[in-house]
Amino acid sequence: MEAQTPNVKLWEVFIRSRNGLAHKHAGSLHAPDATLALQAARDLYTRRGEGVSIWVVPSSSVIASDPADKGMMFEPALSKPYRHPTFYDAPDEVGHM
Repeated sequence: MEAQTPNVKLWEVFIRSRNGLAHKHAGSLHAPDATLALQAARDLYTRRGEGVSIWVVPSSSVIASDPADKGMMFEPALSKPYRHPTFYDAPDEVGHM
């Protein structure tokens, strides 16, 4: 059985594949600090040179909504139809949008 090291943290890894694109979550890894997490992320998630930028974030710093709160978080947007493009009529000369 492996001994667990108390100073090893869980990190979330985000990779940007090309300039101008958003970073996307690539996975998670364990490392004792940010420098080693960044090196491990490079070794694990960019072996084929597919990234131009890597972010590593301690998992404990990520705040997420609870799926059980979906109604409270997302339903208020449904009461504002003017935020949806279907609320407006586009002139025929605009064509496909």
